[in-house]
Amino acid sequence: MKRYPTTWRNLGIALGTTLYLSAPALAGTGMLNGPPANPQVKYSTPAPDGVGTPAQVETSLGTLKFTDGFPDQQTASKLYDNLDFQRAVQAYLLGIPAVSQIANRQAFAGMGAPNTVVPIFEQLLDSRGIVLTGNDDTVYSWTWIDLKNGPIVLEVPPKVLGTANDMWQRWVVDVGITGADKGEGGKYLLLPPGYQGTVPDGYFTVKSPTYGLWIPWRSFLDKGDPKPGVELVKKFTRIYPLADAGKAHPAPTFVDMSGKPFNTVFPTDYNYWQLLNQVVQEEPTASLDPVTLGFFQAIGIQKGKPFAPDARMQKILADAAKVGAATARTVLFHTRDKSAYYYPDSNWQKGFIGGYQFQTEPGVQNFDAATFYYYLAILVTPAMEAKMIGKGSQYAWTARDAAGNPFDGGKSYRLHMPANAPVKDFWSLILYSNQTRSMIQTDQRFPSAGSQKKGLQYNADGSVDIYFGPKPPAGKQGNWVQTLPGQGWNVVLRMYGALEPWFDQSWRPGEIELQP
Repeated sequence: MKRYPTTWRNLGIALGTTLYLSAPALAGTGMLNGPPANPQVKYSTPAPDGVGTPAQVETSLGTLKFTDGFPDQQTASKLYDNLDFQRAVQAYLLGIPAVSQIANRQAFAGMGAPNTVVPIFEQLLDSRGIVLTGNDDTVYSWTWIDLKNGPIVLEVPPKVLGTANDMWQRWVVDVGITGADKGEGGKYLLLPPGYQGTVPDGYFTVKSPTYGLWIPWRSFLDKGDPKPGVELVKKFTRIYPLADAGKAHPAPTFVDMSGKPFNTVFPTDYNYWQLLNQVVQEEPTASLDPVTLGFFQAIGIQKGKPFAPDARMQKILADAAKVGAATARTVLFHTRDKSAYYYPDSNWQKGFIGGYQFQTEPGVQNFDAATFYYYLAILVTPAMEAKMIGKGSQYAWTARDAAGNPFDGGKSYRLHMPANAPVKDFWSLILYSNQTRSMIQTDQRFPSAGSQKKGLQYNADGSVDIYFGPKPPAGKQGNWVQTLPGQGWNVVLRMYGALEPWFDQSWRPGEIELQP
């Protein structure tokens, strides 16, 4: 009998031939060190450790019972419930970007059909609007595009900073200052999935992986005045089918949302699954990866089929939504990835870990990075994390003070911003509710402070101290953002047009310190 050395390398080489390995040849390898062979049968091999299953196994699920390896019915039911629950929790976490998108779209559905309406915040977004980490620094305009009936032309106004995300909330293209038009405005031709028709010249052409697109942009204040930017948006924005190119096109319907209460934040109860199913039904299967779609299918969400879970599965899904939301909150507020932080011994965190695609290395998804971002915020673009000196925007976030404790709305805090903040445009600090991840709601319409805010006081050396708490320090009203006792909060530092000292970290913000 021919014997081969028992290394995996030589085993691999021998795979193309008949391979004979005696028990002595395997001695000491750990491959055959289980129960001995049965002497009562003619052909018998000693069983490797861990291959067989005892009659009872003690686990976190309780006692699992087997008859010679065959699970009994109670064990099988328990394990299937657990498997369905595990897959449902993962489906919840993976589905957050899409459910957030469709919840945002539904918030404005009553205003008119896609391709026809542009919500605009003529006097800025304020704390009445429930929008994940929305800002009150710039004039938001956005529109929902539907490509089901064919290509759409979007004429983008000048002097805006914007982007397009698909229904899975993935970046598709930038428009405006960081887009192909370079802030001059221009015509973007949006093509639906699988489009095979003629593509005319004269457009910035964009192939969308989904029929639905969300395209928001920001206009900047002119010496504190939003009106010039609003006028440009209304004058130049147009949306129409490619088939109507060359015709006169009326402006879309602009709806001023400033000061109006509305909610775009996705639900965390059973309704979550209904919204996820809606996206799966509306969008091409090819627009998402098979593994994620597999998790959705495993819990009964599959394109072309009704979502009709039985009573057992409804109970599991309701529980999984609660656990999924709690898990997302834990990933957000108890980040365990050290690379998520800007500086050593600091609580300032990055918005994107592994870039806007949330990959620790090319082709490898960082699940917690994606959960962190999509539970906290909306909209992804490389312009929010790429090093572009004097362009785009950079972000730092924290929910903890210098000692690592969560912010308490009943206590007072101070943040020191050193002199010469490295921005071409401006910096700002906006406070958000831990519950909604939207602007905190207090007696202040705009819960923020920043370099373009009127009344901001500078120290003699050019630095700035910002105060957070229920009451302002004496004489510091312009540098104070109100908080409420009993309500937690977090804060985002925005750097618009960040300069080199931000990127090389030769300038950094202070930590937020609890005041006596």
